[in-house]
Amino acid sequence: MIIEERAYARAGLLGNPSDGYYGKTISIIVKNFGAHITLYQSPELRIESQEQDRNEFPNIHSLIERIKVHGYYGGDRLIKAAIKTFTEYCRSNDIRIENRNFTVRYHSTIPRQVGLAGSSAIITATMRALMKFYKVTIPLEMLPTVVLQAETRELGITAGLQDRVVQAYEGCVYMDFDKKLLAEKNHGRYERLSTPILDNLYIAYKVELGKVSGTVLNDIRSRYDRGEREVIDTLQEIASLAEKGKAPLLAGDISALNELINRNFDLRRKIMKISESNLAMIDTARSCGASSSFTGSGGSIIGFYNGNETLTKLIIEMKRLNARVIKPFIF
Repeated sequence: MIIEERAYARAGLLGNPSDGYYGKTISIIVKNFGAHITLYQSPELRIESQEQDRNEFPNIHSLIERIKVHGYYGGDRLIKAAIKTFTEYCRSNDIRIENRNFTVRYHSTIPRQVGLAGSSAIITATMRALMKFYKVTIPLEMLPTVVLQAETRELGITAGLQDRVVQAYEGCVYMDFDKKLLAEKNHGRYERLSTPILDNLYIAYKVELGKVSGTVLNDIRSRYDRGEREVIDTLQEIASLAEKGKAPLLAGDISALNELINRNFDLRRKIMKISESNLAMIDTARSCGASSSFTGSGGSIIGFYNGNETLTKLIIEMKRLNARVIKPFIF
């Protein structure tokens, strides 16, 4: 039997990046891009690498170009971390799995390192394939926690639950990462939202702007852990924007949402260094009449536009920055 599973890119809409700091967020799934896992039984356990992960190059210039586009980190380590974490979850929950091996291969169309959660998508899809292969059920509300453990415990990536939650639940999800609830249940409070206004979202991204998100957010984590008041207060205010955004999102109030989305980025800018190239995308979108904030750690932005004229202007102006504009497929 051949098992095939997918997990999609995601974009943070409001509250990002407060998820790692007991905050609140609203995020969407982006079905334009996804990670695809194929898994089937085989004599040995084998992980097949994607082309970008293979260490063979025509010349030194080709190696450097691949690093610029894809970074130093490949998908193999993500799949290994997923397999180890899945096995440990089964062991700690007294779940016996059959002694049989498999071959796993992956393919991802998610642009790497531009804040669209490509790494967690690969792990989430791998977890789903392993669950099906070994006939194991991980409760939906727990799956994001298990995926996060693969990244934080095994790979040392600084991350929060946001990406993994929306990749598990899909659609548009409001998330409350209440500290007490996380301590008691090991998961937050997650609520799916549905509204036609999401048709007015755009995403713009530039592949060459990519950064490894854990590296970008490490400074915030250390400053938060040191008790830096400005960082703590700013993250709390960012979290409040997600809570404030639920009502206008469901009511279809683009004007109110635009203010919240712009405020989200402006607050983030207070505590994080933003590159000139990223700022150019933010400013360009706003000059076109759209709102704009990061989808994740940088490299791509998201916001609402009002009418096709604004969307057309966005596409033209972003092209001048060598950025691509898409309308996200969510449901």
